Amino acid sequence: MAVITAKMVAELRAMTGCGMMDCKKALVSTDGNFEEAVKALREKGLAKAEAKQSRIAAEGLVDIMLSDDKKTAVMIEVNTETDFVAKNEKFQEYVKGLLRTILACKPANVEEFMGCKFDGTEDTVEVTLKEQTFIIGEKLSIRRFVIKEGVMSTYIHGKGSMGVIINFEADEAAVNNEGFAEYAKNIALQLAANPCEYVDRTAVPQEKIDAELEIIMTQIKADPKNASKPQNIIEKMAMGKLGKFYEEHCLVDQGYVKEDSMSVAQYTANCEKAFGGKIAIKGFVCFTKGEGLEKREENFAEEIAKMVK
Repeated sequence: MAVITAKMVAELRAMTGCGMMDCKKALVSTDGNFEEAVKALREKGLAKAEAKQSRIAAEGLVDIMLSDDKKTAVMIEVNTETDFVAKNEKFQEYVKGLLRTILACKPANVEEFMGCKFDGTEDTVEVTLKEQTFIIGEKLSIRRFVIKEGVMSTYIHGKGSMGVIINFEADEAAVNNEGFAEYAKNIALQLAANPCEYVDRTAVPQEKIDAELEIIMTQIKADPKNASKPQNIIEKMAMGKLGKFYEEHCLVDQGYVKEDSMSVAQYTANCEKAFGGKIAIKGFVCFTKGEGLEKREENFAEEIAKMVK
């Protein structure tokens, strides 16, 4: 039987990123054969990854990457169990690899993405995800991604807590103006500061408007001061109050964060005039890390008791 030295264990750990004890056990079980030990660790990694799938992963990060020509942007959310792992440089580099893979493969959805070959390897994304789960020791989950093309601005907030992509329709006079980049960045910052659902009023579904109007009219009628007012007056009052709804739910109706005396639409119009071109905000995507996911609840007393045992 081969003698397993600390140097061999360290070398295998450097090759695989696995824990020292796991590396030692793999070398012992394969009589010091590195190739077989790596295979054993990969096989063990896949088994451990499967065992972790029932655990909660609501931390992680959102990241964005642009193509070399800046005409395509990819945004992804990858979840982890703890924020500590999300701050790990190796995990962050793995996410960059996922972004490069999406740019190269242009998958339609996460399911298709899992079958793509991971950047610079012959392994699929699914295989590398399970390997990373084993190496890192936590459940990892590729929750979602989006691919956008055209004239865009992007923004990552709080080291990956939120990501924003804004799509514009703008002519050459506007895009080529030196002030356009700052304008586009400001719109991305606007959305990050005030996340909303729609670009403008035309994007709001009619049923959403009808439901809001019904609520507003009920509130108006409940006020004794309005008891004697005719229905047409109440309807006009309701339409006036609907403007507040648009300010909260539509990007262009929001007060501009850097100068709240004007709306985003007015800021855009001012920039159009200054740039001598046409600009329209056509769409956006905003990912907030862990949004809507079940959060992990820590019981520290229980965790310490487990550690002591």
